[in-house]
Amino acid sequence: METWKKLLATGIACSSLFVTAPAYAAYQLNEEVANPPAALQMATQIGLLSYENKNLNSYMDKDAIVVLSFGTTYEDTRAKTIDATAKAIQAAHPNAKVVTAFTSHIVIKHIIENEGKSDYMTPEETLEQLKREGYTRIALVSLDIIPGMEYKYDVALFHEYKTQFKKMTLGTPLMYWQGQEDQRDDVMEVMESLDLPPYKKGTAILLMAHGTPDPSNAYYSVMQAKLKAMKRTDVHIYTVEGWPSLDDWAGKLKMHKVEKIILIPLMMVAGDHANNDMAGDEEDSHKVILQNMGFKVETKLQGLGENTKIRKIFVERADEAWDALVK
Repeated sequence: METWKKLLATGIACSSLFVTAPAYAAYQLNEEVANPPAALQMATQIGLLSYENKNLNSYMDKDAIVVLSFGTTYEDTRAKTIDATAKAIQAAHPNAKVVTAFTSHIVIKHIIENEGKSDYMTPEETLEQLKREGYTRIALVSLDIIPGMEYKYDVALFHEYKTQFKKMTLGTPLMYWQGQEDQRDDVMEVMESLDLPPYKKGTAILLMAHGTPDPSNAYYSVMQAKLKAMKRTDVHIYTVEGWPSLDDWAGKLKMHKVEKIILIPLMMVAGDHANNDMAGDEEDSHKVILQNMGFKVETKLQGLGENTKIRKIFVERADEAWDALVK
């Protein structure tokens, strides 16, 4: 398509109204496109987002990193996943203020009511607080797994607040690039970083993802393809609220004479979905459904954030947002 031109350099300069695209920003408008409209420029904003408000150039640099997460009401897994990842990001950037904001208002309300804590605010409340404290440059870091509906909240937040600070960046979620057109392969990197049990004949591993009505649900098919490329044909991904579902795999595994199934959450935390939907003792839990089908079932309640390799990748995503902020 003549309108687009593949970006091979590490960065490009777009209109001052929009982003300066860093590495992995993928595309820029062809130079022959004169006076491109705002919508066309917006369409090229792929990957890490960055905005600099030149009207505030005289402001002193005061930097903060905001770690964005849906959150969880499970205090123990929160400490081992979200909080541990935020601490790792803080350790990598000791001179920056690092704060965590939860996108779920219900989770925040539950924590206040049941734990008596007010440690977490919404992203909007967090950014307003940082403005009052005089912070002028903000790196937004996402703890989302894929660029689904939650990540779209992060993107909308970026566009809502970017003009209110001297500079703002937004990093990509855990899995974004898929190895297309010379981009890195986040999906393969994550699949290779999973703490999977070794292959054993007669045993299947089911990774429970969240699922989404957003078209990004297709990422789960990409993950499955990467697992196949890794020769892990015993590992299958299903979702709680998307496609494929547990039903899409259960019958197939029965036909292939699988005797045992290991259930593992493919989520940042081992929270409500993992403890109840996946591993609960109610009749409609995935564990009980599979047991009633004759499978032996083992559950592993460990969120992705407990995996040190995964936390390292999240730190790398934060590093990218930070590098774009301070360059």
